[in-house]
Amino acid sequence: MRILVVTQYFWPENFRINDLALGLRDAGHDVTVLTGVPNYPAGRFFPGYGWFRKMREDYSGVDVIRVPIIPRGNGGGLRLTLNYLSFVLFACLFGPVRCRGGFDLIFVYEPSPITVGLPAIVFKKLKRAPIMFWVLDLWPESLAATGAVTSPRILKGVRWLVGFIYKHCDRVLVQSQAFVEPVARVGAARDKILYFPNWAESLFQSGHSEKTTLSAGLFPEGFRVMFAGNVGAAQDFPTILSAAELLRSETDIHWLIVGDGRMLTWVREQVEQRGLTRTVHLLGQHPLEVMPQFFDKADVMLVTLKREAIFSLTIPGKLQSYLAFGKPVVAALDGAGAQVVQEAGAGRTCAAEDPQALAHAVLAMRRTSEAERISMGQNGKAYYAKNFERAMLLARLQRWMQELAAARPATT
Repeated sequence: MRILVVTQYFWPENFRINDLALGLRDAGHDVTVLTGVPNYPAGRFFPGYGWFRKMREDYSGVDVIRVPIIPRGNGGGLRLTLNYLSFVLFACLFGPVRCRGGFDLIFVYEPSPITVGLPAIVFKKLKRAPIMFWVLDLWPESLAATGAVTSPRILKGVRWLVGFIYKHCDRVLVQSQAFVEPVARVGAARDKILYFPNWAESLFQSGHSEKTTLSAGLFPEGFRVMFAGNVGAAQDFPTILSAAELLRSETDIHWLIVGDGRMLTWVREQVEQRGLTRTVHLLGQHPLEVMPQFFDKADVMLVTLKREAIFSLTIPGKLQSYLAFGKPVVAALDGAGAQVVQEAGAGRTCAAEDPQALAHAVLAMRRTSEAERISMGQNGKAYYAKNFERAMLLARLQRWMQELAAARPATT
């Protein structure tokens, strides 16, 4: 098949769509990616890129076509709005000119924003190809939950936009079973909604780091609790830092934060103000390829989300990576994510936004024998293989794609 992937984020930005595109290429499909100029998470263009530089690239056999975009800057409301809308505008204007020829299917990747669906609808009209839309972030719920939007009028408008986009999609994939109801309520037909969870890149499935290139000085001696991923509002860093404060006297417990995001400056300031520099360590953003080496240095992996109804429906993407690698997990989550950890027997869970419970869970993991923690990690790995294994999910996705492309539904 000839597949057009529409995504605001793509390599060298670190998102799972990179791996999906390569998986489809490996299966023999002709994959074209329409995306923006990379600027996430730092908020500025990656080195070597600009408004009209590197607008076409080859990513290991995947044709990457870029359109201009206003960088997200510091992640403030106005700058994010301009970032989102500029991609829509330029993808609609330049995309049809640069993405030539016919396509059998349009695949949309939506970790946020939902507006990424609008250029796909334009392509659907022009190319007469069906849309498969993968929902990883529920709008407008996530906007309200993170405080990004508080106006009821704006949220109502966003809800209308979401319904408009869903109604023009031929299939809507959801990353969590709990997403089905909210997506249907907004306007997606139930018979078009399919459960399609995240997976981990194959480099996490070895369960160990084969080559160590990281400086040993990055990792303090002691019991290492590692958070790896986006340092954002949804990840509830106030709870993490409050738990670290509660365990301040346990000087052998170290909290390692690997990643970047809009909350990183605040986290850094709080670590200084709270006097946590001895036990909380900000290790920065690193390429995906070296992340297994970081995981290898952790005793347990940490996943957190705020206490909001929307987040109780979510399975954080990092959780699959943790499970695939075979590390025990501490999860300060409600709902679907916590259920995965509990069903897998992969670690300990506690309620979201409860620093005392998180501190207790970390203490309990430190007091757990190494053999038992290894067993938890192996439980998680087995659960991953059964429920989230990459080859299995890619095969399922291709089957759905082929069925949809063969049906060639009329343009709506």
